[in-house]
Amino acid sequence: MSSLPPIFVDLAVILITAGVITVVFKWLKQPLVLGYIVAGFFIGPYFQWFPAITDEESVHVWSDIGIVFLMFALGLEFSIKKLKRVGSTGAITALTELAIMFVAGNTVGHLLGMGTMDCIFLGCMLSISSTTIIIKSFDDLKLKQQRFTGTVTAVLVVEDLVAVLLLVVLSTLSVGKSFNGGQLALSMVKLVFFLIVWFSFGIFLVPTFLRWMRRWMTEETLCIVAVGLCFGMVVMADFAGFSTALGAFVMGAILSETIEADVIHRIITPLKNLFGAVFFVSVGMLVNPEVLVKHWVPILVIAAVVVIIKSSAATLGILLSGRPLRSAMQGGFCFCQIGEFSFIIAGLGLSFKVIHPSLYPIIVSVSILTTFITPYMIKAGLPAYEWVWPRLPNKLKQALERYSTSGRVTIHEKKLGTFVRKQLTSILFYSAILAALGLLSFLLLRPLLDGLFAGWGIPQVWGRIVGMIVTLVCMAPFLWALAVKNVSRERIRKMLHTYNHSQVAVIPLLALRYFVALFMVGWVISRYVHLAVGLVVVVAIVVVAVVLLSRRATDFYNRIEGHFVTNFYQRQAQNSFKIPESLEKNFIMERMTVTPYSPLSGLRLMDSNLRKDYGVNVVTIERAGKVYDLPDKEMLIMPGDRLTFLGSEEQLSRVRSAVDVEPDMLIHDHSDNEINTYRLEVGTDSKLTGKSILNSHLMDDYQSMVIAIERGKDYMINPPADTVFHLGDVVWMVSPLELKINDLRVESIPS
Repeated sequence: MSSLPPIFVDLAVILITAGVITVVFKWLKQPLVLGYIVAGFFIGPYFQWFPAITDEESVHVWSDIGIVFLMFALGLEFSIKKLKRVGSTGAITALTELAIMFVAGNTVGHLLGMGTMDCIFLGCMLSISSTTIIIKSFDDLKLKQQRFTGTVTAVLVVEDLVAVLLLVVLSTLSVGKSFNGGQLALSMVKLVFFLIVWFSFGIFLVPTFLRWMRRWMTEETLCIVAVGLCFGMVVMADFAGFSTALGAFVMGAILSETIEADVIHRIITPLKNLFGAVFFVSVGMLVNPEVLVKHWVPILVIAAVVVIIKSSAATLGILLSGRPLRSAMQGGFCFCQIGEFSFIIAGLGLSFKVIHPSLYPIIVSVSILTTFITPYMIKAGLPAYEWVWPRLPNKLKQALERYSTSGRVTIHEKKLGTFVRKQLTSILFYSAILAALGLLSFLLLRPLLDGLFAGWGIPQVWGRIVGMIVTLVCMAPFLWALAVKNVSRERIRKMLHTYNHSQVAVIPLLALRYFVALFMVGWVISRYVHLAVGLVVVVAIVVVAVVLLSRRATDFYNRIEGHFVTNFYQRQAQNSFKIPESLEKNFIMERMTVTPYSPLSGLRLMDSNLRKDYGVNVVTIERAGKVYDLPDKEMLIMPGDRLTFLGSEEQLSRVRSAVDVEPDMLIHDHSDNEINTYRLEVGTDSKLTGKSILNSHLMDDYQSMVIAIERGKDYMINPPADTVFHLGDVVWMVSPLELKINDLRVESIPS
């Protein structure tokens, strides 16, 4: 009887089955995710002709870890600056598609007789597209260089972020098992608060910690530190009442702003692949053929809704963002599937037992169907446009063309919009930081001071006063920033005088900043000394006035902000120069590693034709830890070089396929180029007697290399070229040729 715990046997079955099935799916040119699901079905409880899993509870724990690593890797690929760069196109398209699909999913769910929570979860599951499947389809169809793929990528970035937020919202709904608008609004406020606090403190502390430790970091220790930070944030998210997926995503996003991001992503990828495979296999284990046969109508109906309505909604969203119909249809037809996030959302519903168990295999089946359809829908985008456009009325054509060029705003409107956006961002950001400092003071500092002063026999009120002063001093720099930072009297006066009706936006925003600052001071004082409201306001005004006049608070805040900005932009600071803000929408920098299979490998920079063929410039070449800025055109491009390219998103997507080239096969068989081994005895009539290896011309005449000489009981391994052959020597040679030379009298040794 085996003494191994059941999880060992289960993991052997899972990984071996998944490995075999995914090789088959790779051969069939299908997404590996589907292979994992099929493997899960084979080893699941509903397939009787294959070894089944015995310890399902442990497997589900491993699958939960898989979700953590999947979300952590997604966060590493996410970037706050990247989200800013996607612009209005990504946001408008994603939100339009999500809204329409949520309504469509709810409606279809009710028509199919599902419960309220089932309908809500179904709407959310149908809203999120599969980034993995779309990007893979672009690779397979060689479409990465197309213009519309940049729009699709921007939409996917926004969708991934919304999907993370949906996990939080659905977790809140699942706890109450019903829709509660007030509770949902409170949860969203709580979510925004914690996201701001986590990102602020994370960007301030984590890059600094990694910079201090960089001297002693190896790949092994960096992997351990990164995974530790990930699970630390997972624990914090769970403690705050959020999902583990959110915590993993947040830490990934924080680390994505560090210099170590690329290395962390590379060393984390094997862990993500391993645990992610267990997660998707566990998804397949829940597929029940009887349920599929019983619910084939809902499966086909939901799949049709995804393919038709989802692609139409995405097309409409791209149109609304101001893109022409051609780009809208080509991009919209890509969004015709659901994928990984749908499984995670469905698993969340099952864990809280708020959805019917049959909904899970239904969603998995819909995902499989729509995944197979995706490549054909992507290819159908352009033909569909070419069929639709000539048949549209001329008035509609003109209206679409006018709309696509009408999104321009005046300079005045743009400046006013930028001012309003910055003011609201500042109020939200500093309010969250001040609230976090206040909560830390109330939860940690006040109990500590109460205990200390009680132990010293001092009245408690003095401890409260000390706590209040310490808290306000810590908050002072941020109070100053909230009240007066980026508020220039001359600038505001000019804005009010120049732009019509701008006072409607400017004056209330300034008043809101002062009100929030006063409120924060009053909140802290009232929690410590419980004064009357009137006294609180008076004291608050005095304290705020002191803070505003405090040069030390200003200088201290500037140091904090400088440190934060340095950490936030340290990854971009590795670039040789900064792209002007006015050009950021058109140019970006991206590092790519040249693989040994790249056609650029071994070429001189001038012969690569990168600027001519792809429109990009090479800014730096990093090789063996040394950086060559603006490299000479004669410099060779070698495998392993990290090239920094400057270009547009479209240009970089084109050059990426030429730099990062994967081999056709992971392992190449070398049997066709075998080297033969020969044994030669130096006799009395041998021409080698008395000659050195160099003078024997064995390499020139026979392409033979002497690897050893056996002389008596001694061996000379790799003898020098001046070694002289003696009578009776046994010479061992290797050659790619079939040597049958009588005067050498060689003996072939079988391999």
